[in-house]
Amino acid sequence: MAQPGILYLDGAAVRAAMPDVATRLELAERTMLALVEDADLPPKIGVDARPPGSFGHAMPAWLRGAPADGSADLLGVKWVVGFPENGKHALPAIHATVILSDPLTGIPLAILDGAPITADRTAAVSGVAIRHWGPRARPGAGADDATTRVAILGAGVQARSHLPVIGHLLPGAQVVIHDRHPERAESVAALARTTPGIAGARTASSAPDATSNADVVITAIAFGPIRQTVRLAQLAPHALVIAVDYATSVHHEVALDAGLFLVDERGQFDASRSAGLFEGYPDPRAIIGLALRQGLQRPAEGRVLVSHLGVGLADLLFSDAIVRAATAAGLGGRLTR
Repeated sequence: MAQPGILYLDGAAVRAAMPDVATRLELAERTMLALVEDADLPPKIGVDARPPGSFGHAMPAWLRGAPADGSADLLGVKWVVGFPENGKHALPAIHATVILSDPLTGIPLAILDGAPITADRTAAVSGVAIRHWGPRARPGAGADDATTRVAILGAGVQARSHLPVIGHLLPGAQVVIHDRHPERAESVAALARTTPGIAGARTASSAPDATSNADVVITAIAFGPIRQTVRLAQLAPHALVIAVDYATSVHHEVALDAGLFLVDERGQFDASRSAGLFEGYPDPRAIIGLALRQGLQRPAEGRVLVSHLGVGLADLLFSDAIVRAATAAGLGGRLTR
């Protein structure tokens, strides 16, 4: 029996077939819920490359579909590599590839550029946290001071991918961006000013200037040897803190003090903590999916910390939706076997 060619979607095709923000949020929430009991995935399998701080991670995942015959299951893997020094050569620091396989035969079905998927699925998981544990009215705030304030630390790809989610979920928000390269921060601020739903944006000369009065703090700093720099004193007492950079930014005292501390996947968190990336961090209250299932509310007082480390299951769900849209639109090419 002749096997069909493998669908190949480059970055442009992936972006063209990417679901809208509302659908991305639905996919992210479905991912978090599936992690409770319907998925199988190990902690990231990693190797170190020669350039300092460089790595390669394999992220296989499987999702149980509703039909008993397995025809709607999802099976695949994401291969992601990080080379922090690439910026010196005007190259992206992160590269990713997603492979989808037929869940019944194992035949490779599609290969996708994973970089746009990584950016948008990460922002969508942050959106799940904002939707369910986001800011309430600030203590003492009047009707004329009801604007939600969002701080973003880091002005890279993740900062940009979070802007549509912020505009969608927090209409009228004011955004503040800090990056050690002021020109990069201004570039993201300029993009934020044109993002639907965002009322205004500015840059901050320091992290405390950005975070001290923010209702939502998103940390997206590039991984490096300096870690846990954001302390309790830099955060508003009611803040929702969303860490997408492991513990590169958020100090363990924030996790210890939080009224609610959640992670996306416990196995990956435990493995990372054992490797020293979450030194001093306590056990989380729950994983995001279980908190959603149980209807866990944000506490009346105190900060909420949500650390999501990135799970391959999200890449599979997003890739499946993208492949369906791309196929319907005639996007991509076919690789012969």
